Parts: sequence; C-alpha cells; structure tokens
Amino acid sequence: MDGEIVIRGGTLVDGTGAPGRQADVAVAGGKVVAVGGSLRGREELDASGKVVSPGFIDIHTHYDAQVFWDPWLTPSCFHGVTSVVAGNCGFSIAPVRPELVGLLARTLQHVEDMSFDTLSVGVPWDEFETFPEYLGAVTRRGTALNFGCYVGHTAVRLYVMGEEAYERAADDKELARMQEVVAEALAGGAIGVATSAAPTHNGDHGRPVPSRVSDLAELRALLEPLRNAGRGVAALLPGGVIPFDEVFAIQREIGRPVTWTALLTMKGRPYHEQVMAEHEAARAQGAEVWPQVSCRPLVFQMNLSEPFTLNTRPSFAALMDAGHEQRLAAYRDPAWRATAWAELSGQGGGIPMNWPSVAVADSASRPDLVGRPVPEVAEELGCTPLDVMLDVSLADDLQTRFWSVLANNDPEGIAWLLPRDDVLLGLADSGAHVSQLCDACFATDLLGNWVRERQVMPLERAVHKLTAEPARVYGLEDRGTVAVGKAADLCVFDPETVGPGPLRRVVDFPADGERLTADAPTGVVHTLVNGVPVVRDGSPDFAGLDARPGSLLRG
Repeated sequence: MDGEIVIRGGTLVDGTGAPGRQADVAVAGGKVVAVGGSLRGREELDASGKVVSPGFIDIHTHYDAQVFWDPWLTPSCFHGVTSVVAGNCGFSIAPVRPELVGLLARTLQHVEDMSFDTLSVGVPWDEFETFPEYLGAVTRRGTALNFGCYVGHTAVRLYVMGEEAYERAADDKELARMQEVVAEALAGGAIGVATSAAPTHNGDHGRPVPSRVSDLAELRALLEPLRNAGRGVAALLPGGVIPFDEVFAIQREIGRPVTWTALLTMKGRPYHEQVMAEHEAARAQGAEVWPQVSCRPLVFQMNLSEPFTLNTRPSFAALMDAGHEQRLAAYRDPAWRATAWAELSGQGGGIPMNWPSVAVADSASRPDLVGRPVPEVAEELGCTPLDVMLDVSLADDLQTRFWSVLANNDPEGIAWLLPRDDVLLGLADSGAHVSQLCDACFATDLLGNWVRERQVMPLERAVHKLTAEPARVYGLEDRGTVAVGKAADLCVFDPETVGPGPLRRVVDFPADGERLTADAPTGVVHTLVNGVPVVRDGSPDFAGLDARPGSLLRG
C-alpha cells in the first residue's frame, strides 16, 4: 500500500509549468508520499480522463470575519481553492480595542459591503484584541482551507490612535507604537502588511479610511518590520498618498515582494499596456512588484440602500451613515437629485458615470425592466437615468438591484495580461461585497472560459499561475506544486467541463445577511486539503469540510 489515499488514473499537471503526464498521487499524513504509476491506497479516488493539480491559491480575499461563522470558506472551497489570504486592502479585523469594535465594523460595512448586524453577531469579538490573538481564535475553531492573513494598516491605525485615526497624522510616539504592533503581528503569524490609498475606500460617515489619512513616511515606517523580519508580503492599493512611482522605491527599501491591486483593463484605453511597460523596466532593475490582474469583468450588483459604486460622489457620500428614512427623503428631494445628477453627469469637471453599463437586475415593482439598460428606459420616459434609478428604487423601498460593469471590460486586454510572467492572479475579493458580486469562482472561470474556450494560454501555464507562482511569492514553500514531501493540497478537475457555474442570491449569513454565491461549479471532481477530501466525486464532502483540515499560513 503506497498511501492512505491514492488519486489514480489522472494526468498530473504539477504546478511547475511542465507538460502534463500520466501519474498517480499517493497521500498519507497530510503529505504527498509518492508520485508514479500503479500506486495503491487504502482509499482510491478515480481521476481517469481528468487533470490532477495542486490546490489553487486565492491571494485576495476578505474572509477575515466570515471565517468564524463559515469555516468552510464558501464558495471558495467548491472551486478547487485550498489556500486563501485575507486582510487585504488594510482591512483586517484585528488588532481592535473593545471600545472600537463598532467603528471598525462600520468601516467594513462601507468599504467592503459587510453587514454591520452580521459582523456584530457573527464575530467573537470578546476573544481577541491583538492580531496574534485573532489568529489564535481562528486556529482554535479550525478552517476547511489553509488560511493566511495580512495585518491591516487601517486596523493598526485605529488600534493605536482610536477615533483620531480618521482625522489626523500620527505623531512619532504613535508611529513607533504602530511599528511595534506590526512587528508583533508578523511574529505571531501575519503573512504580511496591507494598506489602501484607493479613493473608493471611504468608511465611517463617508470619511476616507484611516490608511488614506496617513502619508508615505507612515507607510514606510509600517513596512520596516517586513524588512527586519526578512519575511512577508506588502500589499498596496496605490493612488493618493501612495503615488505609483513610489511603489518600486518602497519595494527596494524593504527587500520583500510587493503586490498591488488591481491592474484592470478599460475598453479603448491602453492603460494596462503602459503600466506593464513601467513594471518591465523596473523588474529589469531588480524590483519585485506584482500587479494583480483578474479574469473576470468587475461587475457590481447594488441597491440604493447601500450604493457602494456611487459613494465616491459627494451627494451619496453624505448619506453613507444616514438611516433608511433619511435616504428616502433625500432621494425624493428635487434639489438633492439635481446636485447628484450634476455629479454623475460630469458637470463641473468630474468623471461622468458610465451610464451605458448600468441595467436593472431585479425589481419587485417593475419586473418588466429587468435586464434593460437604464439609459434606454430614461429616454423612453423623458427623464435622466438617475431619475429612473431613484423612482424605481423608491417604489421597491430601495431594494431594486442594478448591475454595472465598472472595469476590466476589455477581453483582448485581459487575454493579453493573464499569461504574463510578471502579474499575479488576484482581486477575487472573496468574502467582500457579498451582496454585490461573487468572484470567488475566478479559478474555474480561468480554466473554463479563458483556457479551454479562449485558449489564452496552455493549461499547464494556467495551473502554474493558480498555484506555484503565488506560493513562491508568499513563501509557501510546502505548497503550490505536487511533489513528494509537499502538503497534499490537490484538485482534480475535468478540463472539458470545468467552469464557474451560476451565481445565486441566498440568505445564510448571521442576522439574516444575504449574499451572492457561486456554489455549483462544473468539472471540479475532487479537492483535498492537507490530504483530507473536501470535495469528492463532484460534491461537497461534508465530513471532510467539518473536519476543518486547513492550516495557518505563515509567509
């Protein structure tokens, strides 16, 4: 007998980029113990006609809170993902002082579309304060997938400065304390440090999140512990206080990999090509900076009760902490409408809303409008597109949903970016914006829509980019390839049928929280995490999921 479990009869695509070959894989004690022909095990999983690969790694998630009420980390666990990295964009949920839990939760509500009520009852806030204590609370409960987490700049700033983190620069004493907190987090298991300067990231009362109130000197101070520890990744959202031309300098200073979110395409603009030319030149000079790219168009569903995509406009930002009745009153007010329309139509020099991309996704009062572009309806009614959104929403008590493509809408540009050596696959945002999108299915989307259907790269190349490439950047030396002695994180999939499956809306979070999920992919046959099947014969293995075989990932 060669192992406790043997995956037999498949084509092994081992993550290195090498051509696939026929080989069985034997697993015991959570490790790969043999790779070869005619292996036998106590249990055998059929992989005939299928591909056997390393488990996929999702480097851009926001499962920080969801991990407590959903340790399976759905729907990622259904798509061949075996490892996730949370805490992105600087929004970890630790460290946090007890008196600041509400402020942190409101921040997450606005920037990541996490329900305040769900956060309030779903997270055991009384079990942790420091970042190492948070990781301890996660590991005590266990996870179905391997779990790594950044310590977040916004969380650290709030922890040290309290409410004033939203208002002012840090003094020298506070900077020194923040450095200590980051160093403690890294020593306690953080996979790196994350921050955001993105103008879309507005939190409590519509204010810029605390990381946006900082400056470059503060960011450099927070990243020094990475250099001192000689481990970990820095994850940035450039813009504002983080100019793009400083990203390469920062990487050289800390000597650690830097990744940034996100390099998205925009139809008719060569932006992505210009950015990659800059990165190629910097990489030739030794800078290790990895833009994250996505295979999925950035499509949001939203309602006007929490209109994330509109909150960068002053009229909507002013309502971010308004109650339901206040929103209704504003949306009915002709003066408010006129101001909001001026902002959304680009009057006064602002960037106009991309109205042709906006359509009605769901409406109880006007089901006849579902699927129709909002500008088309506005033309028929003789009003503005904003009037259509507001009037239909008011009739639905603000529950009307609209969908829009915000970015990454150039298929040719996406196809050009995906196979490149110098980008990481990221921005799944798994666990965030849960009522608005679900891109946790990115791996099966890549393998089905982009590899099989569009043939943008060989299968072996795609598997490498989902596995060994991120494992190397994040220092996960025991994962990312299928080899004797490596962790038995494995995915068996059918290359002829693999795909992301449909999205559906469910209410299954604490406090009746709703979300979009993609829980029925096609072609994912078996998934093992540390040698334990969590998907078997195309269906969830509930015993395996409940065993929570995941490990804590440390860079």
